[in-house]
Amino acid sequence: MTHRHPTSVGLLIAVVAAATFGMSGAFIKPLLESGWSPVAAVTARALIGGLVLLPFALVAVRGRWAAVWRGRWRLLGMALVGVAGTQVLYFAAIQRIPVSTGILVEYLAPVLLVVVAWALSRKAPRAVVLIGSVVAVGGLVLVVSPDGSGGLDPLGLILAVIAMVGCAAFYVIAARPSDGLPPVALASGGLLIGAVALAAIGATGLLPVTVSFADVPLFGQDTAWWVPLAIVGVFATAIAYAASITATELLGSRLASFTGLLEVVAATLYAWLLLGERLTLLQLFGGVLILGGIALVRADRGDPSVGAAAEPRARQRERTLR
Repeated sequence: MTHRHPTSVGLLIAVVAAATFGMSGAFIKPLLESGWSPVAAVTARALIGGLVLLPFALVAVRGRWAAVWRGRWRLLGMALVGVAGTQVLYFAAIQRIPVSTGILVEYLAPVLLVVVAWALSRKAPRAVVLIGSVVAVGGLVLVVSPDGSGGLDPLGLILAVIAMVGCAAFYVIAARPSDGLPPVALASGGLLIGAVALAAIGATGLLPVTVSFADVPLFGQDTAWWVPLAIVGVFATAIAYAASITATELLGSRLASFTGLLEVVAATLYAWLLLGERLTLLQLFGGVLILGGIALVRADRGDPSVGAAAEPRARQRERTLR
């Protein structure tokens, strides 16, 4: 197998992840507007996604529970950081600042990963990575805030910044050596543990948990509340998390995080198609810039991600386990 083949497959899977992750905003927004709290929405989507993936996870593990035990800290990190923390912080942020501002801040995560790798290795990224970062972030700005509008609520911005750190941590956790733990098992376990953790926090009253069973506007008509929730749970959660973790294991955290910027492009398209939000030529040009930035980052043949040196050892251990 050549080096390019797994990278190409990983990019294809990452595009699927971005396309499905991008659905969440357009389908969750009507629920939030009808009375659902962020914690309730994230708990419900995580529970549905985890249960959908559970049968596939059990088949993939096939009794190799030792691999699950070895991956317990990775599972816990995925649950508390990648599922519960990041999602709740993002939804809480966009209740105080515009959605475009929240997305812009959170999706600076790829740049954060470049900076962290630079600090840890004490080796400056290659010019192609720096140029790709600038091009991709420029495209991101055009996609999410083409008119330059935005909010400056301090708490909202702080929440968005913490969500950005969580987003970066998600890619680092997903890129860690699997040590025999299948991606679908990591996704299912992380979602289910995250749902339980959020439910426990909600039960204490620390975070508000409210739901509404009223119909919501969708597809131009009133729709039962469970329809958007089911779509988000199956597509924007189960498929999206499993695909994203699989792609990140193949690509490394840096390239996977830049490819994840396509989620913003997908979310904009869904908002245009489903919610009637405006789509401008500047936003389309921003999408092209994001693609260009991803291509430049992919062109770098250096160390692809934080902690990448451990990946060859992980593959060797997996071959031993087989």
